[in-house]
Amino acid sequence: MKIKFLGATKTVTGSFFVLETESRRFAVDCGLFQGMKEIKERNYQDFVIEPGSIDFLILTHAHIDHTGLVPKLCKHGFKGPIYCSYPTAELATVLLPDAGYIQEMEVERKNRKFLRAGKDVIEPIYTAEDALDCLKQFQPLSMDEVIDLAPGIEIRLRDAGHILGSCIVELWVVEDGKKLKLVFTGDLGNDKQPILKDPTVIENTDYLIIESTYGNRSHKDIGDRAQQLKEVIDFTMQKGGNLIIPAFAVERTQDLLYDLNLLYRDGKLDPNIDIYIDSPLAIAATEIFERNEHFYGDETRQMVENGNHFLRIPNLKFSRSQQDSMLLNQTKKNTIIISASGMCDAGRIKHHLRHNLWRPESTILIVGYQSQGTLGRRLFEGEKIVTIHGEQVAVKADIKTIDAYSAHADREGLLEWMQRFVVPPKAIFIVHGEEEAQIELAGNIKEQLNVPVFIPAWQDEYTLKPAQEMSKTVYTGADTNKAMIAEQMYLDLRLKINRIFSENWDKADYDKIIDSMNKISSAL
Repeated sequence: MKIKFLGATKTVTGSFFVLETESRRFAVDCGLFQGMKEIKERNYQDFVIEPGSIDFLILTHAHIDHTGLVPKLCKHGFKGPIYCSYPTAELATVLLPDAGYIQEMEVERKNRKFLRAGKDVIEPIYTAEDALDCLKQFQPLSMDEVIDLAPGIEIRLRDAGHILGSCIVELWVVEDGKKLKLVFTGDLGNDKQPILKDPTVIENTDYLIIESTYGNRSHKDIGDRAQQLKEVIDFTMQKGGNLIIPAFAVERTQDLLYDLNLLYRDGKLDPNIDIYIDSPLAIAATEIFERNEHFYGDETRQMVENGNHFLRIPNLKFSRSQQDSMLLNQTKKNTIIISASGMCDAGRIKHHLRHNLWRPESTILIVGYQSQGTLGRRLFEGEKIVTIHGEQVAVKADIKTIDAYSAHADREGLLEWMQRFVVPPKAIFIVHGEEEAQIELAGNIKEQLNVPVFIPAWQDEYTLKPAQEMSKTVYTGADTNKAMIAEQMYLDLRLKINRIFSENWDKADYDKIIDSMNKISSAL
């Protein structure tokens, strides 16, 4: 069996993994690349694998970095079924057409500039209509049931605790009479979060493909996130400005509503503060959340049954139309605006930032991961002047963050989840993370689990064998054992070098650095 890594390699977006057995070719996820320009360019390139050759597609969850190229895949020849959970299929009905619409609008704006400059115009990756067409191929599956997808291929979807309907994918493949098991975490959530169930414990697998978004970070000050939110609200209202929250339409927006509901219920939220959800997508996603109560965790489900639905707050308003959104730009104080996109790269949030970033009395609250190259990342890292829709905007608003809203497990959470295996994997592939995070996580895995770890590069291909033939896991076309040994030696060297320079020695320790490097060199 072969696996080809075509996305989410040393980056957090574009998840796309193609697997090939004796009789089938199929894929797990097909996500949009986001962030840096050179990464986003991959969205416009031809697929490395002919779409028509793929028999079926499995989706871990509905986020665009995992589903955003599905309409393109279908547009270019993929005709097979798309398997996922029921909430993922429902969320896709609003997320994918919205992604197509955003691409149409972005291309239209770019083409106006290109025409003025005498350059050739471009086509959108796909349109909203293309996205609507691909929805016909979705075939949702029940959770926690082993289901035959094809002869010798079985699947079971398990709760990943990341967003509504997010799944860990268990796959069993039989080749030459031998069964091999793979587990894809998709995006793994945190334990004991409101609304959702905890990530499912997986007892065993031959190969694990795990995300690493926060592979080198700990979620600090998780504590009472509602209290942290209250402090930011109070701080902003005392200044006399607006609180602008860029938030992913799915899960992050609903998490914020959950805590705002708690604050209101406990008398800690001023009822005179106007709360706006300014995102048609987030509004639609919130309505889907309301229809899927059986996916909630026990505590949240009990709350709803007792008549306190966390999505209903008296001073909450939905800004549905473009005109409604534009009117919000005239609001100067006493307002909370939750808007998409979560990384500030598209959508209505950019308009709210343009009208509030230059105001010292306003606050921008970052509550999710910001990919390299995004506007959100630049704000997070402290840039003082940013460009929005071609206009330079001074950053004078306060930039605040709350890590507790992360929908991704941190370094400790990932390691704790892996340590729950009854039988450790024979090998682990680290994906969906920036390289620095992956290297640190790899070092921790090797120390704590003592299993081979691989960090695939874009388009890397591996041949997977049943557990008893694990030693033959290689890059395709390379000498069997030597390829595996070479990669592990390279990773070990990277880990040692990383540890040396993470100690922040000053100039007085240069001799120590040189001595350490000499020892590493001689050991090799």
